[in-house]
Amino acid sequence: MNARILNGKEIAAELRTCVAKAVTYLNKQSVYPGLATILVGRDSASSVYVANKSRLAKELGIKSFQYNLEENITEKELIKLIHELNDNHEVDGILVQLPLPKHINTDIILDTIKPNKDVDGFHTINAGNLYLNRKAVIPCTPLGCLIMLRSLKVSLHGLRAVIIGRSNIVGKPMSQLLLKENCTVTVVHSYTKNIKEIVKESDIVVAALGIANYVKESWIKPGAIVIDVGINRIKENGKNKLVGDVEFDKIKNIASAITPVPGGVGPMTIACLLMNTVLQCSSNNNIELDNNNFKKFIK
Repeated sequence: MNARILNGKEIAAELRTCVAKAVTYLNKQSVYPGLATILVGRDSASSVYVANKSRLAKELGIKSFQYNLEENITEKELIKLIHELNDNHEVDGILVQLPLPKHINTDIILDTIKPNKDVDGFHTINAGNLYLNRKAVIPCTPLGCLIMLRSLKVSLHGLRAVIIGRSNIVGKPMSQLLLKENCTVTVVHSYTKNIKEIVKESDIVVAALGIANYVKESWIKPGAIVIDVGINRIKENGKNKLVGDVEFDKIKNIASAITPVPGGVGPMTIACLLMNTVLQCSSNNNIELDNNNFKKFIK
């Protein structure tokens, strides 16, 4: 069996086209979406990631407000900036790049962002609404994973899904999204016994633990769908290489569909961030997008 390779770049490009159309429509109503990104410190990977978000936002016509702050900024100063952005009508979405320095309380910072400007979906209110199956801003990476699953055009109802990793960013919200799709969901983590056996029984595997090549070929049920969220840098033959959390080259021979690393979930995360920004802009301005722009991607 040769797995279908879920090309995140292609799906993300299609989603960005929809975002650009929505921006054009909003502009005709004299509304101009704006995204503020906050980076604390000089972590090279985070800097590149935030720069890509800002660049793509500008390309699609979204105003970009970038704040690159020193690592020694105080929590009080960061909260003050977020309050200013909360009150800024040009800003529809606020993104604080994680992780933050240890002297800053991440939970306090995320909950300082207004829920209707929380385009990452990490605010307690958005997380609670997702849990209760109410309207919420959905975290970008789980949303991207779900869109990729839906692109297969197969019914997810009744399928057994396992999520490897229980983070607030991916694992927990992903479980809620798959429950909403009527999957039977299991979340496994570092304290789970018999992980291999649980994964082996699953029709859908979402790997989001951040350990290179952790999920082995022998763990995967033939015909399973594998979504690899991991991005890990390793040395191979003396060269740096990006790999996911699963053994891609081996698993692609037994899975029915699999996401590559790079080029899988990563591009979808940024595209979903831009979609969330536009959706919040339309909601904040009481403007309904009239072209069913995102119906293919969200329900």
